[in-house]
Amino acid sequence: MRRSADLTLLDTTSLVHEAWLRFGALQGGSFPDRRYFLGYAAKVMRAVVIDALRSRDAQRHGGGAEHVELDTLVADAVPASSDHVLRVHEALDHIATLEPRLAQVVEMRFFGGLSEAEIAESLGLTERTVQRDWRKARLLLANLLA
Repeated sequence: MRRSADLTLLDTTSLVHEAWLRFGALQGGSFPDRRYFLGYAAKVMRAVVIDALRSRDAQRHGGGAEHVELDTLVADAVPASSDHVLRVHEALDHIATLEPRLAQVVEMRFFGGLSEAEIAESLGLTERTVQRDWRKARLLLANLLA
């Protein structure tokens, strides 16, 4: 998120604040443990980013947006355009219908910014399983976006 603030108009602090406001709308919701909280937080952050992109695109008619390649690695994740990020979002929804755990790993890693170790702990998996899931999800995303 730090590197894509120009794309979403959200910096990391704004994203966390917006996510926190959406948590507040969760009327009396509580999380049984850290795993559920992190999973829900990643989903909320994904929704915030997608909503921001859709809102910006609705207001923008054309324009000279800079095009940058999307690298699916979290450390280098700089989306090419809001259209591309929205396509990733739709592809991720499709993956969720096929293999929900893969979609959860992508959400937590890409949108939540969690490391493989944190995801493994949160989902009760081994780090190696998360690495395999991440690799498989990246391949599925690449095929769906091709």
